[in-house]
Amino acid sequence: MHKTFSIAFYNLENLFDTAHDEYTLDKDFTPEGEFQWSQDRYNRKIQNLANVISKIGRKQSELHPIFLGVAEVENDTCLKDLINDAKLKPYPYDFVHYNSPDERGIDVAFLYQKEHFELLYSDNYPLMLIDEAGDRDYTRDILLVHGKLFGKLVYIIVNHWPSRNNGAKYSSYKRVQAAKLVNKIIEDIYKENERAEIIIMGDFNDEPNSDSIKNNLMSDAFFNPMFEMQQNKKGSVRYSNKWYIFDQIIMSDNLLNNSPNQLKFISADIFDDHFLQEPKGKRKGSPKRTFVGKWHLGGFSDHFPVLAYFKTL
Repeated sequence: MHKTFSIAFYNLENLFDTAHDEYTLDKDFTPEGEFQWSQDRYNRKIQNLANVISKIGRKQSELHPIFLGVAEVENDTCLKDLINDAKLKPYPYDFVHYNSPDERGIDVAFLYQKEHFELLYSDNYPLMLIDEAGDRDYTRDILLVHGKLFGKLVYIIVNHWPSRNNGAKYSSYKRVQAAKLVNKIIEDIYKENERAEIIIMGDFNDEPNSDSIKNNLMSDAFFNPMFEMQQNKKGSVRYSNKWYIFDQIIMSDNLLNNSPNQLKFISADIFDDHFLQEPKGKRKGSPKRTFVGKWHLGGFSDHFPVLAYFKTL
């Protein structure tokens, strides 16, 4: 029987627990810190995010997202609390997470429904960046997950590329380096399986037509459905009153075909339902985030989730 299902990516925007970790810059997210990050505020954030995840993809699928990549999560404690929330616990999700050397202590992770996705192996790849002083610029690792999605082999690469601090042009070389690392991961995958079905997802801090993605990541073997959304002025995140599609799901071309016993891509979307948006004021329509400055809005994230629908053949 053919099943329609969704996968997703979601930048969770600073999902920190309330405890201080001496090895990361997380003091702001403690009860005594700048954001007065109390247990109540943390609990509300967990409940809000679980509610969003539970609704992703339900327009076309009876199933909750089979898997999703996430960014900006501090540790396993946060992930356990998230998947054990009442909205998600019935499904049930598990996760893959490695601690990365990012100075703020925020990592990528992979959540998956154990009933429909069988994890075979995972690995993390450090992104080695050197700044102008010759010192290492610590950032998020890139995560590789390999498993069986409804019994079909698939590889997923989860990303959160370096930010645009000090300007997009100044920092562009960092994201180009990230793209080159993803290509190295893809080369390794093809050595193992030359017909591999690959999904690349993440917050790239660049758009589909940016140099890092268009000229350094994409090839004839891959398809980016977010490119068309960019042409239509849609976005997953908004800065200075301008929309950007930093969050993307890119896939190998063999996910577009109709071969038997394969997965088939149907469409991609940005999950931007009204409950996720600022209802009024100058930020109307923008993602309703947890904080604006130090003001606790109690929202969700400064990013909308992105998703892709697939069908099993």
